[in-house]
Amino acid sequence: MNYQFQAQAQAAQVQADCVVVAVYKANELSQAAAQLDAASSGMLTKHLDLGDFSGDKNRFSILYELPGVAAKRVLLVGLGERDKLNLDSFIQASHCAANSLKNTKVKQVISFLTDEAPQALAENAVRQSVIAVADTFYSFNEFKSNKNELPVPSLEQWTLAHRSETNLEPATRQGAAIAEGMKLCRDLANSPGNTCTPTYLAKTALTLGHSQANLEVSVLEEEHMAELGMGSFLSVSKGSEEPGKMIILQYKGGAADAAPVVLVGKGITFDTGGISLKPGAAMDEMKFDMTGAASVLGTLSACVAMQLPLNVIGVLAAAENMPSGNASKPGDIVTSMAGKTIEILNTDAEGRLVLCDALTYVERYQPSAVIDIATLTGACITALGHHISGLLSNNDALANEVLAAGKEANDEAWRLPMGEKYQEQLKSNFADMANIGGPPAGTITAACFLARFTENYPWVHLDIAGTAWKSGAAKGSTGRPVPLLCQWLINRAQ
Repeated sequence: MNYQFQAQAQAAQVQADCVVVAVYKANELSQAAAQLDAASSGMLTKHLDLGDFSGDKNRFSILYELPGVAAKRVLLVGLGERDKLNLDSFIQASHCAANSLKNTKVKQVISFLTDEAPQALAENAVRQSVIAVADTFYSFNEFKSNKNELPVPSLEQWTLAHRSETNLEPATRQGAAIAEGMKLCRDLANSPGNTCTPTYLAKTALTLGHSQANLEVSVLEEEHMAELGMGSFLSVSKGSEEPGKMIILQYKGGAADAAPVVLVGKGITFDTGGISLKPGAAMDEMKFDMTGAASVLGTLSACVAMQLPLNVIGVLAAAENMPSGNASKPGDIVTSMAGKTIEILNTDAEGRLVLCDALTYVERYQPSAVIDIATLTGACITALGHHISGLLSNNDALANEVLAAGKEANDEAWRLPMGEKYQEQLKSNFADMANIGGPPAGTITAACFLARFTENYPWVHLDIAGTAWKSGAAKGSTGRPVPLLCQWLINRAQ
């Protein structure tokens, strides 16, 4: 899909297969809809008077070949109550418009939906509307035998049009870049564990790096990790025949002497739980346990496409967590790269074991900020459900930046506490710490564990266990938190 922006547009004059305009509740016409109504001698008003369509959210109606209107079709989309208009209104309306045209012969769309956004909201409404349209058209059929026979949507171009002269083409390009980053994240996470292995993630990153002049990619193999003393990471990967990989992507868009920001992603490409074996029900969904790493790859891809003036480093801590004769056992003690010893009380708390060595490794870059992203704890789902990610941090200013970016990107997080009292739960009789703190406050104690390896830089931990994928009939990756991460980078670049 090609996305464009058109300023100073007149709804009745634009040439397209379909022009999309908004209608508010109680059949109040948007300004673009009013242009169409005037040009067609009141045809929109007559249609609304029939009472079949209202301006309620998620309602639509298509009109054909209106006199005085250049477009072949007019799609009316409900925006709901005018006084309750917000960012989510435009996202819902864009989803509705895209869904209504998904199975039609329409190739070119010009949408005036975001023309109704107030000036302070317009840029973000455009960006999020592009993401919403792309989300509607996303599908993953790579492993279906009849994939070449499945119907392909006719839509080729989606243009966002405003009547004003303000050029929001940059926001449109950003939305398209974020949407592509989300697609990469979703494609990787949706792929089965026998395809998307640590080696596959490394090859994907290297391919991305080879296509971009300002993106360098390198891979630490297990031998090199052993030399660096990454005993915690290797305690996870040693149980699998698939070798672990630590994949480093360096995007150099800022000044050479500018401190980078670092994104660290948990990349457990399949998590059985190891010797602390998970129940069989829904274990297939543990292929999604690498979504943190996939989101870092997607974000770096978007960062390159947007050409943000920042230095950004992405680190993917990729391994499988498998039971075998060589796997770690409950009670084993390992030494992390930081030199701290860890008693592994539960091998299913493996994400923090690969992340702690990655978080120690990134100190060498002297980062201005570090965010780790992980499907880390089921406790986060219990606390926050499937709508909002968990956030914990050692730095209030950075935490507030990330929270604000999440709200702006419609990809929210919620901050949980992380005090010294919780550290007590990680005490071990035999090592410097245990890798679990028991059932109470599981999300918090997991972050407390990671905090012991992030003392030398500002750090945010995102627990995306509840938001990374959906189960049931809609099973699949959501592409989150790529929008949040990209918005945070956009804001820092400004």
